[in-house]
Amino acid sequence: MNPPDPSTRPASIRRWTQGRWEDPVDDLVAAEEPLEIRVETRSVSVTLRTPGHDDELAVGFLVSEGLLRAPSDLKGIRPYPRNETGNVVDVFLEDSVTCDFASLTRHVFASSSCGLCGTASIDALRRQFPSATEQFQVAPEVLLSLPGQLRAAQAGFSASGGLHAAALFSPSGQLWVVREDVGRHNAVDKVIGRRFLEGAFPTGPSILMVSGRVSFEIVQKALAAGIAMIAAVSAPSSLAVQFANQSGQTLVGFLREGRFNVYAGSQRVGPASEASVQ
Repeated sequence: MNPPDPSTRPASIRRWTQGRWEDPVDDLVAAEEPLEIRVETRSVSVTLRTPGHDDELAVGFLVSEGLLRAPSDLKGIRPYPRNETGNVVDVFLEDSVTCDFASLTRHVFASSSCGLCGTASIDALRRQFPSATEQFQVAPEVLLSLPGQLRAAQAGFSASGGLHAAALFSPSGQLWVVREDVGRHNAVDKVIGRRFLEGAFPTGPSILMVSGRVSFEIVQKALAAGIAMIAAVSAPSSLAVQFANQSGQTLVGFLREGRFNVYAGSQRVGPASEASVQ
């Protein structure tokens, strides 16, 4: 028997369809539970997330906060042994890494829908990361192939209909990693954390693809991981566009149904290949 999928939970539902009630049936909903992230045994954040890949989530979060800059900064990561629910994770740093707990700790509960909820202002999360200077190009037909690849890899969404997804692709359109979560920023953290734990960090030429809209925080997280191109099936926010322009990133929105908009960094979107225009 296959182990239960941690991304979903069972639920009994009644459907109203075509003017009448159907008999109760079993269904699945997206799982959502709190995760406390601790650094050197001190709590620094609590977020609502979909269980699974918690080590990646914690590492990705600390990368985007500017605490982890290279895989060599991380000494280890493990579930807190006294928490029976598995909703606490401990991150340990190498002795050479200095942690400013006063600036890192968010102090309040962060919701799954907005990673910025819990900061006094957007400026409190803005970090100084190097601008994106990588010069590579992605063909339009490659961009157009990404939503289909992402959707095909969204097993949790197929089961529950309630999960966001983020994925990292090569400039040629090869899928490297995909993660799902009730919070789109959590899904991005998990992708970044996976690459960090693999030692493939900074990511190099790559495309971060997300299943929903693009907020400032997603663009910032991408920059922290050295990701120069972000694409989404939906719209970006004004602050996401502003940040991408200021940081030298490429931002693509409304990538669906054979079209897309480029809001920043159009130099990385190359011409169509000869095969696609013939």
